[in-house]
Amino acid sequence: MSDIPNLRNHFLIAMPALADPNFSHTVTYICEHTEEGAMGIVINRPMAIPLAEVLCQMEIEPSNKLDTSVMVNEGGPVQLEHGFVIHTPVGAWEASLQISDDIALTTSRDILTAIGHAEGPARYLIALGYAGWGPGQLEEELKQNAWLSGPANHEILFDLPLEERWAAAARLLGVDLNLLSSDIGHA
Repeated sequence: MSDIPNLRNHFLIAMPALADPNFSHTVTYICEHTEEGAMGIVINRPMAIPLAEVLCQMEIEPSNKLDTSVMVNEGGPVQLEHGFVIHTPVGAWEASLQISDDIALTTSRDILTAIGHAEGPARYLIALGYAGWGPGQLEEELKQNAWLSGPANHEILFDLPLEERWAAAARLLGVDLNLLSSDIGHA
């Protein structure tokens, strides 16, 4: 896979100059990265859809112990009608991709039912849609300095307010995004 390491379980942090409206100022959690391409979930772009609405559409009666006002994330521009749950611990759900020892991505209804009943994983992020890259595409974007990348962090992934995740993920790498010009390459 060229000279770029496997980025599974890493954050992709959009550089300030990245103008693509789908990814401007985003942090994407990479769930899969192979020679066939890469797949990730944007973790800091809330939709105007509360968890209550998703559960209602799926006819799942939420527990009164659950905060149903939490907003669902726009996970990326691909298949916005499909739901994805990044969570810890991994668990035994019907359709899961284990990403690390303690994080998985699940797409089956059973996890949303468990979350709705306040019996789901301890920590989770729900998103509609995902971000995808074809063979070599992400590697090329990294070479063009469109992204910073670094190991994922549970606190940023699950706990930090969404609006703080972009700067915090860059700080993990020792980068202050406010000091980077959006006019990179122009003298």
